[in-house]
Amino acid sequence: MNVAPTAAAARGSLPPLRVDGRLGRFRDRLDEEGLDAAVIVEPSNVRWLAGFTGSNGTVVVLGSGETLLVTDSRYVEQAPAQLADAGCTHEVEVVVARRAADAVADRLAAAERLGLEDSIAWREQIRWSEAVDAATVPLTEAVEELRAVKDSAELARIQAAAGIADEALAAAEPMLRPGVSEAQVQQALDDAIRAAGSSGPAYDTIVASGPNSALPHARPTERRLQAGDLVIVDVGATVDGYRSDMTRTFIVGDSREGASGEQAAAMVELVGRSQSAGVEAVRPGIEAGDVDAACRAVIEEAGLGEAFVHGTGHGVGLDIHELPRVASGSSAVLAPGNVLTVEPGVYLPGVGGARVEDLLVVTDDGCRRITRYPKTPPV
Repeated sequence: MNVAPTAAAARGSLPPLRVDGRLGRFRDRLDEEGLDAAVIVEPSNVRWLAGFTGSNGTVVVLGSGETLLVTDSRYVEQAPAQLADAGCTHEVEVVVARRAADAVADRLAAAERLGLEDSIAWREQIRWSEAVDAATVPLTEAVEELRAVKDSAELARIQAAAGIADEALAAAEPMLRPGVSEAQVQQALDDAIRAAGSSGPAYDTIVASGPNSALPHARPTERRLQAGDLVIVDVGATVDGYRSDMTRTFIVGDSREGASGEQAAAMVELVGRSQSAGVEAVRPGIEAGDVDAACRAVIEEAGLGEAFVHGTGHGVGLDIHELPRVASGSSAVLAPGNVLTVEPGVYLPGVGGARVEDLLVVTDDGCRRITRYPKTPPV
């Protein structure tokens, strides 16, 4: 089944990733929050701001216009090269040091309020407080909120990753037959993802069959598929650090077979209608909580509201779970360039589960589906 016309071709023609302008936008956020400087340590945020992918990097953004990337001697060559490739050599100075706080303390002498990412370990927070004569305050999701809107180069990589996952599932779907284990299907998916040029799965691939499919984040086991089983396959790929995310639910063989009988087919149909309602709701200006409500209403009307046990979706990019959160009560307002999942599900212990998930990009007048694999009938 040809579901992605040229995933390999798309992978080979990706536009360059540039970070130009991102530091300026981040400084605007610091001004809004009354901060003189900020310390960023989350690897995805460091990568997004400066283009650096090493395992040890701290970005210190100063209100004066200076930006420092503090790393260790392992990256003395890699760091400048990556900054140059990302287009920010003139914006960021590389500092090689063992401890970032000690190395840049003098640069922060004039700072009165220093924002620290709230994921920074307590010991490191103390170190910054002792090294810098400034009030330290938590910085919560400031970079993540900027990352939520993807540019064209980011979207191209997410699209390429989705195409790879589409092709991997097309290759593995024939294995969904009695006698094949969950672990065998997972291995086939992961192998196909890497063979297509991805650096690897976007997360731990899920293949959950029969009663295991009632666990939303089940891990593949040696359980062998049986006729009538519901099988949830949750698969994504990674291209240049950017991820994709997709779920399809299958029924093995005749839906009238197995312990669940025709209930399995009814669950797949219900979740499919719920997911369609959510996709139709995605557009700029709507609150993410309203997308969740659109999905949930369909399942609640069928009397299975309590079986929908997780939020409807989440943003996807350099991390598999990022902003915006698509859940009940979420007030995040969707904007063009947001990439998010819509993935309602129902889970019945002892019977199984069904989930359908697409990755979408919000457009100026609605949304576009990034994951293209068909929502198939029983196999």
